[in-house]
Amino acid sequence: MEFKEYPDREMLALSLADRIASQLAQHLRGNDGATLCVPGGTSPAPVFETLSGTELDWPRVTVLLGDERWVDGTHKRSNTRLLHRHLLKDKAEGARYIDLFTGDETPDQATGALAERIAPALPLTVLLLGMGNDMHTASLFPGADHLKAAMAADAPMLMPIRADGAEEPRITLTRPVLADALNTHVLIMGPEKREALERAMKLDPIEAPIRAFLDTATVHWAE
Repeated sequence: MEFKEYPDREMLALSLADRIASQLAQHLRGNDGATLCVPGGTSPAPVFETLSGTELDWPRVTVLLGDERWVDGTHKRSNTRLLHRHLLKDKAEGARYIDLFTGDETPDQATGALAERIAPALPLTVLLLGMGNDMHTASLFPGADHLKAAMAADAPMLMPIRADGAEEPRITLTRPVLADALNTHVLIMGPEKREALERAMKLDPIEAPIRAFLDTATVHWAE
């Protein structure tokens, strides 16, 4: 694990956006396309704002979320809504976006068709992960109903997840897909997240799912 500490959150956002753009651009120089997988929530919004204005061959970039709440893209808790507001605009508007919400009644019904859409975009070129104070990442929550299956080496590409404290059912990419990313970054901010990261390093991934991805990750932190 590489740990990068920044003097403030603005510097973190600028530096991380530049790093992601550089890795995507480098990959595009030798490949037909590149894939960027990102988290939801509000923490990465400044990174997305910077990235959206970056000069990049965006039509050759596929963007998808690592997980999504099972709500449509107009819902206030939709991560897709946040992405359209902060990332999929300006120069990045031309990126190909794979929406994890399909409109099916439950996420359980959507995994097969979504896997077919996502498979050609794998492996992920750049993966950006967040982390909760409970040490979850994507929708891999400690104690979630299908966590062990989603963390298994032979897990399917996507799984529905339900967990205490998660208001809606969710769909998430699983450990094998996330762990296979060519470049992995973890974005955390504030002392509580840093403390949670330090705890996670000493725990089993079933107790602290973020632990499964730290060995090959660059962690970006600011107060």
